[in-house]
Amino acid sequence: MALPASRSTRRRLVVVIVVLIGAAAVWALRGRTPAPEVASPTVRPALTVSLTTPQSAEWPQSLAANGNVAAWQEAVIGAEISNYRLTQVLVNVGDKVAKGQLLARIADDNVAADLAQSTASVAEAEANLAEARFNAERARQLRVAGFYSPQQAQQSQTAEQTALARLNAANARRQADAVRMAQTQVRAPDDGIISSRTATVGSLTQPGQELFRLIRGGRLEWRAEVTAGELERLKAGLPATLATPSGNRITGRVRMLAPTVDVVTRNALVYVDLPASAIADGARAGMFARGQIEIGSTRALTLPQAAVVVRDGFAYVFVLAGGDKIAQTKVTLGRRIGDRVEIVDGLAADARVVASGGGFLADGDTVRVVGEAGS
Repeated sequence: MALPASRSTRRRLVVVIVVLIGAAAVWALRGRTPAPEVASPTVRPALTVSLTTPQSAEWPQSLAANGNVAAWQEAVIGAEISNYRLTQVLVNVGDKVAKGQLLARIADDNVAADLAQSTASVAEAEANLAEARFNAERARQLRVAGFYSPQQAQQSQTAEQTALARLNAANARRQADAVRMAQTQVRAPDDGIISSRTATVGSLTQPGQELFRLIRGGRLEWRAEVTAGELERLKAGLPATLATPSGNRITGRVRMLAPTVDVVTRNALVYVDLPASAIADGARAGMFARGQIEIGSTRALTLPQAAVVVRDGFAYVFVLAGGDKIAQTKVTLGRRIGDRVEIVDGLAADARVVASGGGFLADGDTVRVVGEAGS
């Protein structure tokens, strides 16, 4: 028996719909465009840098030392006569004086009176000697003529010798008074600079009393302390440079090495002569100074100090490891001259090193190289 028309129509409609859906799916699959592949992200450089290479140079080798600046020789000037009053002081601390220059005067009234008296005694003794000589000569002539006995002639000769002795004694007293007179003028024993003054007008001079101190020749020296082992590397004549607190640098030369080593500190002194201009350059006796003594020269591998980064107490440089990657390399530092530093260990002579900006980099960073900095 035939199906009703409505049921047959619905079946045909379902078939048509399925066919249409399949055709649409096939069309969609054929017309679909493949999705583009996702590109991997580009690594941005951490810093734009320039590179430098180590430079080999002949650098002086020096020995660091500390010590005090002192006077080369310091003369103590005092009064040579005692219990006389100072009447005038002519110099002060810091004054430059010449050998023989008058520094102070001492009251000389009593000494002048003594000198006048001894001078008069000399004149009297000379007159007595002249008379004694005349009498002795007359006695010799009369003795030859037979008018004088040998005893009388001997007495005349004795009187002459006595007068001569008295004249010599009077001359000695006058000379002593003249020396005392000269001692009333305190004079500089040498050229130099007055470093201390205790002389005061009106005070009485005392035996051994210090009136002035004089830096002889205005010369200073640096007494640098070194260890016993370092002492073996030094010799007289080596140049040395010290820095004053004001920042001036003074160059001198080693004069001598101490013959002994201190039993407490185990250090020895090295005496360095400083030039006459040291005081003008800021050096003062008694000041502490740091310096270096040059002991020769050696080859050094150097880099600009800006290429070295200090982290956690160690020194590092950043070396181009290949391509645009850098590697942090630990190095050992040595001497420093100007803006360059010696690399003792840890770096090849042909390494390409980041010239500056290492403080912003880390191991393995990517950088952009813009050129080679001058080495």
